[in-house]
Amino acid sequence: MRNISKFIIGIGCLASVSVSMTGCIDETFPTDVATDEQLTSSSKATEALLWAMPAFLNKYDVLGQDPSAPGYDWGYGSIMHIRDVMTEDMPVVSSGYDHYSSWEGNQYIGPRYMSTQFIWNYFWKYVQTSNNIIKALDPETADATQLGYLGVGYTFRAHAYLDMAQMFEFLENDGTDAVNPSGNNVLNLTVPIVKEDVTEEAARNNPRVPRQEMFDFILSDLDKAEEYIVNLDRSAKTLPDLSVVYGLKARLYMWVADYPKAQEYARKAIDTSGAVPMTEDQWLSTTNGFNDISVSSWLWGSQMQSEDDVVKTGILNWTSWSSNEAVFGYAAAGPYNMINVALYNKIADTDFRKLAWKAPAGSALEGQNTYCGTSGASLPDYASLKFRPAQGNGDVSTTGAASAYPLMRVEEMYLIEAEAAAHQNATQGRDLLNSFMQTYRDANYRCTASSADAVVNEVVLQKRIELWGEGLTFFDVKRLDMSVTRGYSGTNFSDERRFNTNGRPAWMNICIVQTEENNNAALIGYENPDPSGVYSPWTGQ
Repeated sequence: MRNISKFIIGIGCLASVSVSMTGCIDETFPTDVATDEQLTSSSKATEALLWAMPAFLNKYDVLGQDPSAPGYDWGYGSIMHIRDVMTEDMPVVSSGYDHYSSWEGNQYIGPRYMSTQFIWNYFWKYVQTSNNIIKALDPETADATQLGYLGVGYTFRAHAYLDMAQMFEFLENDGTDAVNPSGNNVLNLTVPIVKEDVTEEAARNNPRVPRQEMFDFILSDLDKAEEYIVNLDRSAKTLPDLSVVYGLKARLYMWVADYPKAQEYARKAIDTSGAVPMTEDQWLSTTNGFNDISVSSWLWGSQMQSEDDVVKTGILNWTSWSSNEAVFGYAAAGPYNMINVALYNKIADTDFRKLAWKAPAGSALEGQNTYCGTSGASLPDYASLKFRPAQGNGDVSTTGAASAYPLMRVEEMYLIEAEAAAHQNATQGRDLLNSFMQTYRDANYRCTASSADAVVNEVVLQKRIELWGEGLTFFDVKRLDMSVTRGYSGTNFSDERRFNTNGRPAWMNICIVQTEENNNAALIGYENPDPSGVYSPWTGQ
C-alpha cells in the first residue's frame, strides 16, 4: 500500500460535510529511511524499533492535520471507541462536541470521508511500524534478545491485521449487497496483505484477499510470534508475551468459527498468564479503576505518560473520551458515554459490575455509586463510571490523562472459552460460564439455558457487560450476525441514532477509502458499498 511505501505522496482533498471534516491531507513519508544495517548496528537502535510499536498505539495526528487534527485522531484507543459506538451498547449523548457522530449516526462513513481515511491511515501505519522491526531482524543471525523483539513485531502485526480483517471483511447484512456498484462481488474479502519486503510496484497492484488467505497469513505471524517471543525479557505489559499470543490465536479462531481451537488457546492464555480476574475493589476503584496496567487480569495494555503528545493535547486522548468524570475532557463536555438501558437492565443488582454505571433515580442501586470528583453526582443516569482518570484526578489533564487502557484481559479468555465450548456442547459452555460468573462476578448468578444457541447468547451478553467500552463487542456482533436494537420504549439513544437492524448492521463493513483506490489499481471496483444513511431511525411506530 502507499501507506507503507517510502516515498512522498500527496493526497487530494476528501469530500466533507462539515468544517471539522474538511481540508486536504498531505501525507508524507520519509525518503531518508535508515538501512537495515544502521538499524541493527546498535542495541539502542533496535530497541527503538521495539518501543515504537507500543508508542504507536497512542499516535497523535496520523492524518497530518496538526494543529487542527480531528478530535478522533489520537490513536488505537480511538479505533476502539469507534467500534463501541457502532454497537447498541454505548449510547452517547448528542452534543456539538461529539467528533464520533458519523459512526454513531451512520452518516458520512463512505470512501470519500476523512472519518474513513483515519481508520485506514491508522492501521496501515500500525502495520508499517511492525514491518520495520520484522524487516530489520533476520532470525538466522539474530541473538536471543533480538528474537524476542522479533516475536513482539509479529504479535503487533498480527493484532493489526486481525482487527482489519474483521472490520473490513464484507459480510452479508440487511442494508447493502455484496455486489457493489461496480458489479463485483466482495463477499468475504478483507484487505491487501503488505509484508515487510513489499515493493512499490507490488503495492500499487495489491488486491484484497479472501478470508482464508488472511487467516493463513495471520496464523503464520502468530506461529512465529509464539516461537520467538519466549526469548523476550518483558519489562512492561505494554509489550505482549506468550499469553497474549495465545489470546490472539483464540480471537483468530473465533473469527473463523474454529471453536475447538478457540477453546484450546483461550485456556492456554489463562494458564500461561497466571492472571486472576479483577476484583470488585479493582473494578470500582475511584483512583485506579480501569486505568492501572499493573492489575493482574490485564494481559496487555497501553500506558500513556505525561510527556506523550496525546496527553499534552489535554483533550485528544483515552481519558478525555472515555471518562465522564474528567472535567478537562470531551466526554464531560457533553457527549457522555452511557450504557444502553436495555443492557443495564439485564445486569443483576447483585452483580457488582452494575455499579460501573450511574444507577437511575428510583432504582435499587440509587445512591450506591462512588465518584472520583464532585462532578460525578451530576452525570446523567446510566453514565459510565468504568474508566477513571489516572489517580482519580479529573481536574488536571497532565495527571488524569496519563492513564492506561486494556488491550486484552484474562476475563475475555474465560468468556471465549465458555462461548467456544457452548458452540460444541451446551452443557460444558454453561458450566464454564457459571463457574466464571459465580467465582468472580456474582455468587448468585446461574445460567439455566439448555440449548447451544441460548448458552452462546448468554455468554455473549456477559461479554458485552464485562468488556463494555473495550472495543471488542463489535467483533462479536459482526461475526455472529447479531441485530442491533437501539429503538424501543425507554431507550436512551438520541432520536437520530435509534436504528434497528435485522442481523448485523451494514455499517460494520468498513469502507476502503477512495484515495487508496487511486494508488492501488487492484482495489478499483472492489470497494465495500457505502452504508451511510441506509437505515431510518425508529420513531416509536
